[in-house]
Amino acid sequence: MFLKPSTEEIWMTATVKHPLCMKHPPSVKYSRSFLSELIRKHEAVHTEPLDELYQVLAEVLTAEEPTHCHRSYLLPSGDSVTLCESTAIVSHGTTGLVTWNAALYLAEWAVENPAVFTHRTALELGSGAGLTGLAICKTCQPRAYVFSDCHSRVLEQLRGNVLLNGFSLEPSIDAWAQHPGPHTPEAERPRVMVARLDWDTVTAPQLAAFQPDVILATDVLYCPETVLSLVGVLRKLSTCRKDQRAPDAYIAFTIRNPETCQLFTTELGQAGILWEEVPRHDQKLFPYEEHSEMAILKLTL
Repeated sequence: MFLKPSTEEIWMTATVKHPLCMKHPPSVKYSRSFLSELIRKHEAVHTEPLDELYQVLAEVLTAEEPTHCHRSYLLPSGDSVTLCESTAIVSHGTTGLVTWNAALYLAEWAVENPAVFTHRTALELGSGAGLTGLAICKTCQPRAYVFSDCHSRVLEQLRGNVLLNGFSLEPSIDAWAQHPGPHTPEAERPRVMVARLDWDTVTAPQLAAFQPDVILATDVLYCPETVLSLVGVLRKLSTCRKDQRAPDAYIAFTIRNPETCQLFTTELGQAGILWEEVPRHDQKLFPYEEHSEMAILKLTL
C-alpha cells in the first residue's frame, strides 16, 4: 500500500534532508535558526511537527560550529552552486572567504542577461568565494572564465570551490595564452583558471594575456585605498587590447558608505572611464538582505 508523504515530510525532503544538504552540510548556526523557525511556523498553525524534526534540531543544538561550512544555491536551470566558506566574516585577515550580497546580486543579473557572457572570456577581479563566476559558468556559456584574487587563503579556497563544482583548472597562464582553444557550440564547460592578481603590481601585458572580453568585480568598494587600486587596474585593462574593442566592465556593490561610492565615480571620471548604472533586474533568485541597497555600474573602458 502506497502512503502519501505528509506536508511535513515533503518540507524535510526539500530542506534539511535535501540531497545537497546531506552531502554538503550548511553551518550549524544556520541549521539551528532554520529548524527553530520551521518548528515555530508549525506551532503557529497548531500543527504538531514531526518527531524527526525535533530529533534533527536536538542533534544540531549539541553540534559544534566548525571553521568552515557549505552553502548551496539552486539555479533556474536546475543545477546548483555549492561553496565551501568560512563561518567567520573575517578570517585569516581577509573578508574574502565568505559570499557577500553584491556577489549574489550580480549573479542574479547575469542569469537574466546571459548574452553578456556567452562565448566570451570573463575576468573577475577579487572573486572571493566564487559564487558569481560559478553561477555564470553554469548558466551563461562563457568561452572562458578567470577567477582572481591576491590573498593566498582565498585563492586556495577558490580552487577548491571550482573543483567542487565539477570544473577543471588550467595549469598556468602560459598554457592559457598559448592554447586559447576555440569555443564551439558543443563545448559543455568553459575553460576556467584561478589567478593570483595584485591590482597594484600587475602590468597591462600580464592582463592582456587573459584576453578578457568582460570584466567583473563585486563588493570591492569598501575603503578609499581599494577604490584607488581598482581604478588603477581598470585603467590598465582599458589599454590591454589595443587592436580590439576594450572589454566591457560591470562593478556590483552594496552602498554602505555613499562617500566611498562617490569617490569611485569621481576617480572613474578623472581616469576617462565612462559609467552608467544598470537597471535593476526583476527576479530574486538568491537570499540576501532585503534592505541592502545595491547597484551595478557598467563601465566603458
